[in-house]
Amino acid sequence: MKKQILLILPLVILVLGACDDFLDRSSLTEMNDDTYWTTENNLRLFSNGFYSNYFVGYNSGWGSAYAPLRGYYFSDDFSSTGKLGSFETQAPSSRADDDEVVSMMNSYAGPTWNFAWVRKANIFMERIAAMQEAGVELSEETFQHWTAVARFFRGFEYSRLVSVFGDVPYYGEVIDDSNLDALYKDRDDRTFVMDQVYDDFVYVMENMRTSDGNAQYLNRYIAASFISRLMLFEGTWQKYHLNNTEKASKYLELAADAADFVMSSGMYSFTSDFRSLFGSQDLAGNKEVILFRHYDASIGITHHVASYSNLTEGQYNAPNLSLAKAFICTDGKPYQLSAVPNADELSIQNLAATRDPRFEATFWDAPKKESSTLLYACKFIDRVGVTYYGSTYPSMYGSNTNTNDAPVMRLGEVVLNWIEAKAELATMGGAAVTQADLDVSINAIRSRPLDAVAIEKGIQQTVPLLLAELPDDPARDADVSALIWEIRRERRMEFVYEHSRLLDIKRWNKIDYMSGADNPDILRGPWIDFETDFPEWLVEEKEGVLRVETADGTVVTYNGSNAAEIVGYYVPENVSDRDPFTDRVYLAPVGNAQISEYMDKGYTLSQTPGWE
Repeated sequence: MKKQILLILPLVILVLGACDDFLDRSSLTEMNDDTYWTTENNLRLFSNGFYSNYFVGYNSGWGSAYAPLRGYYFSDDFSSTGKLGSFETQAPSSRADDDEVVSMMNSYAGPTWNFAWVRKANIFMERIAAMQEAGVELSEETFQHWTAVARFFRGFEYSRLVSVFGDVPYYGEVIDDSNLDALYKDRDDRTFVMDQVYDDFVYVMENMRTSDGNAQYLNRYIAASFISRLMLFEGTWQKYHLNNTEKASKYLELAADAADFVMSSGMYSFTSDFRSLFGSQDLAGNKEVILFRHYDASIGITHHVASYSNLTEGQYNAPNLSLAKAFICTDGKPYQLSAVPNADELSIQNLAATRDPRFEATFWDAPKKESSTLLYACKFIDRVGVTYYGSTYPSMYGSNTNTNDAPVMRLGEVVLNWIEAKAELATMGGAAVTQADLDVSINAIRSRPLDAVAIEKGIQQTVPLLLAELPDDPARDADVSALIWEIRRERRMEFVYEHSRLLDIKRWNKIDYMSGADNPDILRGPWIDFETDFPEWLVEEKEGVLRVETADGTVVTYNGSNAAEIVGYYVPENVSDRDPFTDRVYLAPVGNAQISEYMDKGYTLSQTPGWE
């Protein structure tokens, strides 16, 4: 019988001394700390308690934290009716959490001010060391592996905390609740913290097993894939925010080395079509998927992400014109430069026919009223699921009983992390990117096979990216090279509604992309000729409401007698720009209650810069 490690994610909570205040965590299941730490199987069981927090997949039930489509929708890729979602405008009254639960702040794509998972990892490390000191009969390799597992999760948590808050207090050991000086110390500099994370990850790369008996148990290949993501974030943050090329190079080199470890293993390859990565009922055996979460209704492990891709459920945060324009044509060029016929016709149907195949695999190829922008994402459901539109959906495609597997980590991300790290290193004295580098990364992705539906539609693969013929996109930012611009574009096409976009524009120092005043395409949908493409909306109730923007910027409103004029970029109903924001939104403020708590104990907790 095939084992699926991510079907059940046990949370092991031991009876331990409680930390004070914000470091406390609630016990859900009691186990005896004095007798538990005796076997490797118990170590594995304890480690599985981290999986639900870091390998979320499509979450479960109605859970949306860290789930694609349902958790990651705050970025320049998506728009809505009414006013676009805004950044917070003041420090919250409280921003603390002390439970081991999966929690996420959408507008920062990361966790709240919570150190329970840090403490859990430190407990794990200390108990492993105590087992070794007590002479538990396990090999040195076993102790090193499980220490690496604990250090990986600690590094993962600190990477996420730093991405949200910047400076955070660093705890490298379990803190006794009587040690107030440690419990209430102020925030440590982010670079100090990330140097500790770097050391953790180096240890992981040297000591974690390459196999722990099942491909879906945490191993060095899985860990290295995430390390490439987390070190890429911090390396580029150090470059673009702090101008610290020494630290940027250090972190980016580890990102590239970790990705290379996975790529050079020969274990993974691009043999799957794009849609099957997200809609498959069983990802076991998919050579592109490094880690996945399996769902099985027979034991009550289901999710709801597919149902929000099924064409019936509404997509309030929907793909916008800015995202649609970013997709290259099949000749590898942006539409302004492309020789593909009708490349500059930005209707949904033509976009699906002329763009990189990921467009057709990600979006429905006709306007859908269920989307705020009329461009509907059906990426996270298989080709069969959408055929039930207008009828009753089987449970696997509706409600919160979906069972398609979630790719938690895949080769597509690893190679894009690798090529971006190499390109950034090249700007700081590293080796130049070669055509061979592009061929094993971006061009390998572009050579993915097409599925039968795409082939029947006449969808074509995108031509390879050639270093000697890089497109000079007229929309490219002046401070970004043509190569790095195309690498960034590739990420945008690859990760729609996944973990990446908000974190990417934050680390690149490009949060202004979120401003409609600076980027008006985020306030529009694709080009639609309503009389031809969507006549069902040319009705009385849409009079005075339905609007389009013509090529010259004129907004035309439907009045009941001007149907032939309702041709242009769709203007979502009542859409308006989000509130103005400043650079302080790159990092989150801590809560006023947490600052007061420190003061009450006689200590100081610094507020995030800009939020005082």
